[in-house]
Amino acid sequence: MSSKQHKKEPLSHVLYRGLMIAIGASLAAFAIERLLVPNKMIDGGIIGVSLILDYLIPDEWRLLNFATLVILLNAPFMYFGYKQIGKTFMLSTILGVVILGVTERAFHHFSPLTTEPILATVFGGLALGLGVGLVIRHGGSLDGTEILGILLTKKIPFSVGEFVMFVNVFVFGWAAFVLGLEPAMYSVMTYYIASKTIDAVIEGLDETRAAFIVTDHYEEISDAILHRLGRGTTKLLGKGGYTDEQKEIIYAVVTRLEVTKLKSIVNEIDPDAFITIMPTHEVRGARFKSAIH
Repeated sequence: MSSKQHKKEPLSHVLYRGLMIAIGASLAAFAIERLLVPNKMIDGGIIGVSLILDYLIPDEWRLLNFATLVILLNAPFMYFGYKQIGKTFMLSTILGVVILGVTERAFHHFSPLTTEPILATVFGGLALGLGVGLVIRHGGSLDGTEILGILLTKKIPFSVGEFVMFVNVFVFGWAAFVLGLEPAMYSVMTYYIASKTIDAVIEGLDETRAAFIVTDHYEEISDAILHRLGRGTTKLLGKGGYTDEQKEIIYAVVTRLEVTKLKSIVNEIDPDAFITIMPTHEVRGARFKSAIH
């Protein structure tokens, strides 16, 4: 019996992903060269290290500019990413990093958009976060730090987030010595704004919540959620850990703005219901948008 073959991704999807990665990398390069560098600000991770080294390297060694450094420093991580994470990720990352380096050189010849630190911090962070978020959302990466974190966290007692934070403490501490304390502080603000923007791009702007409702009035609450919120529900079966009694659990997904109305509906029908509401990263389904308000 022949092994089951994976269905190949349509060419149109591959081209679309490549286009989005190219746009994201170009936007990140624009933020770096037109907003951050003129104001002596940096990002975290490999990009930050590349910017600091570019600032330190003498003019006679100009072949080692930011574009070259970011590609060279990311190369080992792209190799290990290929070994551990996969070919598609590696190719997407190579595309993003190369375009980041090339377009950064193109933007190098333009004058800065602003020399006002606060404006550069806010808009640089937003543009950088949007660019990096687009690349990550479409399967690539511009920074090898997280790849290294994914690989190392299998062997060290830290999460990827904790590892990246530790690396960035070192990077911004180094920046304080090289660029000065104020630029380093602005850089931390830029990094924070960029990270929040990345989250918004990856997770989407439509914030949703998943609700689990344990109640003895399953049918009535489920019907009310459907007709008053326009949201479908799923019935789950569980058992109480203490009583071993079978319980019916309602699972529903609502938007952030519908949470208050959902709790009001449940409280109105069953004040003793147990509700757990959790954030969700992404919701797919053509019918989800059509809600009643």
